[in-house]
Amino acid sequence: MQDLLKAHFDMFARYNAWANTRLYDAARALSDADYRADRGVFFKSMHGTLNHLLATDRVWMYRFTGAGTSPDRLDAILFDTFNALDIARKEEDARIVNYVTSLDAQAFAGTISYRRVNTPDVMTQPLAPALAHWFNHQTHHRGQAHVLLTSLTGRAPELDLLFFQRLSENR
Repeated sequence: MQDLLKAHFDMFARYNAWANTRLYDAARALSDADYRADRGVFFKSMHGTLNHLLATDRVWMYRFTGAGTSPDRLDAILFDTFNALDIARKEEDARIVNYVTSLDAQAFAGTISYRRVNTPDVMTQPLAPALAHWFNHQTHHRGQAHVLLTSLTGRAPELDLLFFQRLSENR
């Protein structure tokens, strides 16, 4: 079972990096006004949504590894320019892939303890469900960014996991 979890999460780490690359490539074409405009999504704009995703990835990576920075707000704007955010996103995606693929099968049976961002509560939970939440959270907010792209440009890149899996099978 643990070998299946390893393969599952290794795939999600790679999928996450692939989907973020496609999303950023599409967002790069937006005007600055469209990129920053409040469009009524949870983190207001494409800029806010992409920053939130990076912020939460850093929060979770700190929880998993004890290394790196952990923003103290979920709506933190870590980078004000798209280019700086894009560079940081690529670095964080590589860090995520390296971390997840370095885990051995037994690691998924372990637990983590961490402090919540908005409260002093300390949570303890098994690693595998924490990873599942984390990757699901990324997909959720990438979906919001996908809607923004579609509404602003009339098109958005294919981000489905199945599409990634099909592409990966042919490599």
